[in-house]
Amino acid sequence: MSLSLLSPISSPKFSLYPRSSLYHNNGHNTTTIKAFLFRRCVAAETLRLGFMGKKQGGVFWVSSVCRSGGGRGGDLEGDDEDDEDVEEEELEAEDFEGINGSSSVLPDRWDVLGLGQAMVDFSGMVDDEFLERLGLEKGTRKLINHEERGRVLRAMDGCSYKAAAGGSLSNSLVALARLGGKPIGGPALNVALAGSVGSDPLGGFYRTKLRRANVNFCSARIKDGTTGTVIVLTTPDAQRTMLAYQGTSSTINYDSCLASLISKTNIFVVEGYLFELPDTIKTITKACEEARRNGALVAVTASDVSCIERHYDDFWEIVGNYADIVFANSDEARAFCHFSSGESPDSATRYLSHFVPLVSVTDGPRGSYIGVKGEAIYIPPSPCVPVDTCGAGDAYASGILYGILRGVSDIKGMGTVAARIAATVVGQQGTRLSVRHAVELAESFSYQLESSNIGSDIGSDHISSL
Repeated sequence: MSLSLLSPISSPKFSLYPRSSLYHNNGHNTTTIKAFLFRRCVAAETLRLGFMGKKQGGVFWVSSVCRSGGGRGGDLEGDDEDDEDVEEEELEAEDFEGINGSSSVLPDRWDVLGLGQAMVDFSGMVDDEFLERLGLEKGTRKLINHEERGRVLRAMDGCSYKAAAGGSLSNSLVALARLGGKPIGGPALNVALAGSVGSDPLGGFYRTKLRRANVNFCSARIKDGTTGTVIVLTTPDAQRTMLAYQGTSSTINYDSCLASLISKTNIFVVEGYLFELPDTIKTITKACEEARRNGALVAVTASDVSCIERHYDDFWEIVGNYADIVFANSDEARAFCHFSSGESPDSATRYLSHFVPLVSVTDGPRGSYIGVKGEAIYIPPSPCVPVDTCGAGDAYASGILYGILRGVSDIKGMGTVAARIAATVVGQQGTRLSVRHAVELAESFSYQLESSNIGSDIGSDHISSL
């Protein structure tokens, strides 16, 4: 099936504006410093940033140890772009001042602009007893306040954990930027994120990490604001329990700056977690209207089953009226359809595709489906030895976006690209596609496109119809 069939309702066709070359950061001669990232002082229930003097050569390992009451505090490390377990990283003083500091020439157009929650993740390994002791339900996502965050961090005293520029949408955008970071198979891609961060050190950390991954964070800092955080507690069975403290990320306003960014965007992606924030539906609606007015494709990520259930009408207001693409896993797709857990993801995909031109539904190790006009195309899983399933769906979404931007005309071919990217992330530790893997995949996809293996119709599509 070809993407030329995607023309229901009045949605834009899958032919995108010409892309400009990816902007390049200019070099900086600023002082490199040793930063003990986000030292957690339990007594004060705050997250602090400490600086140490410059070491000869300018490169430092980044780690923190905080002691309180004789207990050992958590070690927080900045995630490295290529290896999330690396402890050494070169940092600049301006990176932690919450200042964008980039003298880069911005592109004329953005290939993809995301609107999402900008939150710093604190990830740690715990056991089931830890969750029971705190009264937390395993595998859920819960909004918490400042006091609850402090209680959890105190309980984590002695655990080892990391800090990273987190978020489901940012994972997808980083993967996309790395896949399209070089002109392989087409021009380099321009990727950006809009959201809300404070002027605190965490906000500076978030902006810096995205900028180094070639994702431009385009929103201004909120003066005297606090950046949101998510505590991600992973048990030995790979189940994740997430505790979100929204900070100033609970406020995203539609203004002339955001409107200008959207007007120069080819694909506009809305993160589903935004529906949890107060009054954000107004911003999302105006942003989607602006995107459609300027001919951009609108994509929506489902994000979380409980989020869909709590804000069902708001989701459908956007999905039904504006969305060209929806990303969901099988549980989220069933939640969209009000289907029971016994319904197949195939059925949910077909149902949703009557309302949305392109529906992407992942089903874990069983594969995935892409829905178009009431039909569901099955995508087999790409072989891999699973190491960490976190971030698989985010990686899959980046593959769909990458396939569209690289002109993949066959839907099953596009799904195969996405499945390979997801399998690569599942086969590594950490949620983000590494630079090395991204370049290898981009080169492989480019060769396949030139050989017309995924650029033309494939007769073996598994298509089920109503």
